[in-house]
Amino acid sequence: GMVLQEPAGVPSLSSVAGGTAAATAEIRLSRLRWAVLLLFSSYSLCNAFQWIQYGSISNVFMRFYDVSAFAIDWLSMSYMLTYIPLLFPVAWLLDKRGLRLIALVGSALNAVGAWVKLGSLKPHLFPVTVLGQVICALAQVFILGMPSRIASVWFGSHEVSTACSIAVFGNQFGIAVGFLVPPVLIPNVEDVEKLAYHISIMFFMTAAVASALFILVIIVFKEKPPNPPSQAQALLQSRPTAEYSYVQSILHLLRNANFLLLMVTYGLNVGCFYALSTLLNRMVIHHYPGEEVNAGRIGLTIILSGMAGALISGVWLDRTKTYKQTTLVIYIMSLVGMIIYTFTLSLGHLWVVFVTAGSLGFFMTGYIPLGFEFAAELTYPESEGTSSGLLNVSAQIFGIAFTIGQGQIMDHFGTKAGNLFLCSFLFLGSIMT
Repeated sequence: GMVLQEPAGVPSLSSVAGGTAAATAEIRLSRLRWAVLLLFSSYSLCNAFQWIQYGSISNVFMRFYDVSAFAIDWLSMSYMLTYIPLLFPVAWLLDKRGLRLIALVGSALNAVGAWVKLGSLKPHLFPVTVLGQVICALAQVFILGMPSRIASVWFGSHEVSTACSIAVFGNQFGIAVGFLVPPVLIPNVEDVEKLAYHISIMFFMTAAVASALFILVIIVFKEKPPNPPSQAQALLQSRPTAEYSYVQSILHLLRNANFLLLMVTYGLNVGCFYALSTLLNRMVIHHYPGEEVNAGRIGLTIILSGMAGALISGVWLDRTKTYKQTTLVIYIMSLVGMIIYTFTLSLGHLWVVFVTAGSLGFFMTGYIPLGFEFAAELTYPESEGTSSGLLNVSAQIFGIAFTIGQGQIMDHFGTKAGNLFLCSFLFLGSIMT
């Protein structure tokens, strides 16, 4: 279904599907699809920014709130922890109530969390900032499972992988902005009052943007296009709703040996990326004291090169459909990139770290949309929301374990040992792939 390439002018299902579907809806692409995709990417960007905005300057927030590095790490890990129990209810809601409701709730929670953080501008108000972050973490549950669903519901089969990559881009670009902007907006000054002022600027800008995006979602975001964009969607839309069972769908996925292997290997790869992102500031500051701004730029380099990798792999998949081969090559290159980064971090040359981190990001971040698309191929006609949700749960579980594990290893044995810890799991993932 999903790998079929149909010409843009396909007139109706009856002439293509041999009458297997009762519906004869005209297959036509909607112009609104790009606006929907851009809007989703934008509020996904805002939410991802709020995930990493503490971690990218963890040393500054540790001093402002007078808390441990582990407490700041938990602000990042709250996103991962919240996702795990809420995936299934939200995925069920996505299948039962559709894209628009999920988009409204996700963008609304994102804005509420941003406004709550504005109430945490005193050193003793760390619990308030935790509350704001947890609300943003709830929003993320309504965001992460949507890229492949938006791509399949709104886009033609010849552009599904590219659309999915662009949808994931929003989240990745948000992490990039989260690495770049906080070190610039919030200098590492001694005066707590000045620090509070700079933090308030960042929090207020975030809240304003999140609110504007929520209003745009209310106005622009539609459930689905007037006409199905592909044969696969036309067939799914013509199927009676009684045929679909959410629990049955999960059971089908969990009986699919290839999908289970992908679920574990995806979790290992993306879990390593989450740990690396959360702990990057600590790693760079350890070897290059006072380089908070460059630590943020290194994070930015990882994400931007990863976005290039994601786009290239998305276009490559749309052209070739070589899911297994592409996944394997990118996974092995992620391992190679991680090994090179591990042994060059402590050389004392920042430009070398920029180059090695960029090459690592190209493959490791580029793998994320590839995993979603491979899962959709392996599990069609099961819901993309369910398959991508299970992949994300795997990533969050490994992300928490790797962040805690690597953080503790770095505290006791140094950054090289912490990075070798991640390399060993990427090696395991390569063999499983």
